[in-house]
Parts: sequence; structure tokens; C-alpha cells
Amino acid sequence: MAERICVAQIGAAHGTRGEVRLKSFTADPMAVKDYGPLETEDGTATFEIESLRPAKSHWVAQLRGVRDRTTAERLANLRLFVARDRLPAAEIDEFYHADLIGLAAVATDGRALGTVVAIHDFGAGDILELRQEGRRDTVMLPFTSATVPVVDVAGRRIVIDPPEGVFKD
Repeated sequence: MAERICVAQIGAAHGTRGEVRLKSFTADPMAVKDYGPLETEDGTATFEIESLRPAKSHWVAQLRGVRDRTTAERLANLRLFVARDRLPAAEIDEFYHADLIGLAAVATDGRALGTVVAIHDFGAGDILELRQEGRRDTVMLPFTSATVPVVDVAGRRIVIDPPEGVFKD
């Protein structure tokens, strides 16, 4: 399991006083401010969210120490992480994306299908992206109990019941 979890990503600067757009990856987007200092991917900088508010199609955050647009602009696209032990335990049938990436995907008949490389949410529910066994291309599947009846994080695998024709031999 990952030692740190990506909980947010800084977007563009918002306004002239150092606020930034923030994409929260937490189940409750406002919870991202409750986890204390957030660390950059390389661990060289930390940020604390002083305030967080919803806007039309995004969240706006004021980060401690960021008070002008120029500084805010330099932070664009930074991913922010928190130590896993500061996050709540996942509920039953709830998973941290970081725990799913890298899991082996096998069919219900046991044949290897590939590896989970990403989880996406385009607004209609989570989508698993799998790199197919022995191939470069990927396939996307809905992350539903019908398509993914078994998630075994401890065993490092998921069982897939794919729709017909998704995996070509």
C-alpha cells in the first residue's frame, strides 16, 4: 500500500490575492483541508489550506504564505499528498485509488487480463483503466460490482467480468 496518498492538485491562480483553483480527490472535497500540511510529490514543499470554498465548477483555496498571483501561478499543476496514516480507514467496498493502481486483473475464469494503471472519474462513476496483458494498449471498464465483482487489495488482484468483446484474443 502507498505510504502517501494524493489528495489534491493545484490548478490555475484565481484572482490577484494568491488564491488557487484546487481539485480535491477526497470523497468529501472540503475534507482536504482537515488533513493538515499537504506535501508536494517530491516532498520538497508543504502547504496548508487556510480556507477553501466552492466556486462555479471548482474549489478555491487560500494557501498559507501565498498572497499574490505570481506565486500562485508558479504552483499550477502541483499534486499534493498526505501521509496515509492521517486519512480515515476505507469503508467496506470503498478503496483508495492508490491501492488499486498496480493490481493484477484476472477474468472470472482465472486468465490474466492485465494490470490496473489508472482510475478515472469523468462524472458518471469511476472507470478502471487496464493495461492489457502482453499489449501496449489499455482498455477502460466501469468500476461497478457487476464488472468488478472481487477486489482483493491484500492479494494484489481484482477479478473482472468484462462485457463481451472488450478483450480480444
